[in-house]
Amino acid sequence: MMKAVRFHHYGDIDVLDLEDAEPRPLGPDDVLVRVLAAGINPGEAKIRTGALHERFPATFPSGQGSDLAGTLAEIGAAVTEWAVGDPVLGWSWERSSHAEYVTVPADQLVRKPDALPWTPAGALYVAGTTAWAAVAAVDPQAGETVVVAGATGGVGTLAVQLLRLRRANVLAIASPRHRDWLESQGATLVDYGDDVAERLRQAVEADGGGPVHAFLDFHGGDYPRTALALGVPPRRINTLDYAAAAALGTSSDGNAQGTSQAVLTELAELAATGRIEVPISGTYPLTEVRQAFAHLEHEHPLGKIVLLPGAAPQLDRS
Repeated sequence: MMKAVRFHHYGDIDVLDLEDAEPRPLGPDDVLVRVLAAGINPGEAKIRTGALHERFPATFPSGQGSDLAGTLAEIGAAVTEWAVGDPVLGWSWERSSHAEYVTVPADQLVRKPDALPWTPAGALYVAGTTAWAAVAAVDPQAGETVVVAGATGGVGTLAVQLLRLRRANVLAIASPRHRDWLESQGATLVDYGDDVAERLRQAVEADGGGPVHAFLDFHGGDYPRTALALGVPPRRINTLDYAAAAALGTSSDGNAQGTSQAVLTELAELAATGRIEVPISGTYPLTEVRQAFAHLEHEHPLGKIVLLPGAAPQLDRS
């Protein structure tokens, strides 16, 4: 047996419990990962409350978690590319990584670089692949001006850095309390709230008066319409608000479009070599999963929050 996060009906954080469970049985193409770090994400909170029931319904009892990093504990009979003990990061599509162990297909993992610590490794998949796909969707060129709404969340912090690697000029919509971090990344802070479109125009004028070429929205609400009002072509607006994208004709590329071993390997190497940072706002043991989600949902932290399952017991397979 192991410990895993479960919930039995939709609700607030108080529906989350740490329960005894068994990992999914190992198939021939699967591996069993001893989880050392697993990021949490806003989408998981929305699934737990039922806000995404039409798009991502839960089957109860439900686990949660997609991000993971750890070491391999068991190998399926057909798996030849991995060995027990290998350090890995990757993803689960079964909402199961917030646990001491998780079974996943072997092709949903990449090798963890030695220089990449466990905590950012376990936070990289969802935010990293979403940011990568969003940036690719608007195809920023060197010298272009790109606005990022929600610039200091888990996805936004990585998107800002990927844009800067492409030498784009970044206007980052965020809270002033994160100014220092944004400026350290070469981005210009634009305070969120009422009249943000006017503040964006002023920031553009202060930078020479050119157009806003592209817009990445990781927050939702009115931002896609704000982008259109600034003259950004719909094809160069990417939002994670799927309804707005369908109504306005913008892109909505995210995690699904960015998921691949090649993309995750690229992101892991960028993080391991210091070309991108994975900001970590807090870490929690599995026993404090409710506190972890309260932090995420109510404090608008910079970057990621990560669960650390710790020293999981040896699984008894007898």
